[in-house]
Amino acid sequence: MKYGILINEGPFTHQASDTAYHFTKAAIEKGHRVMRVFFYHDGVYNANALSEPQSDDRNIVKLWGDLAKEHKIDLVVCVAAGLRRGIKDQVLAEGFRISGLGQLTEIGMAADRLITFGD
Repeated sequence: MKYGILINEGPFTHQASDTAYHFTKAAIEKGHRVMRVFFYHDGVYNANALSEPQSDDRNIVKLWGDLAKEHKIDLVVCVAAGLRRGIKDQVLAEGFRISGLGQLTEIGMAADRLITFGD
């Protein structure tokens, strides 16, 4: 099965990003394909290279980047949502790219399922 993932919540105030990460990882381990993860609304904070979690906390930004690199997952940050929140190319973490809502529409049509995490 081909999945598209939509994340609407930030990494440090809600569980949505962690749940999406673990779902994505499990889907890949089961042999499914995750074509794209699209970060929208506060979800764009998942791509902020300037975030520095405590040393005893997980680094979800790095986890997403590592997963994408290992499994060739397209991590897309919504340009409009990102700009409203100060997320631009200069602060983008490795493995992420900025693009428009057309990427969300495209994955919605190409994937078998588009799964949303967060409000």
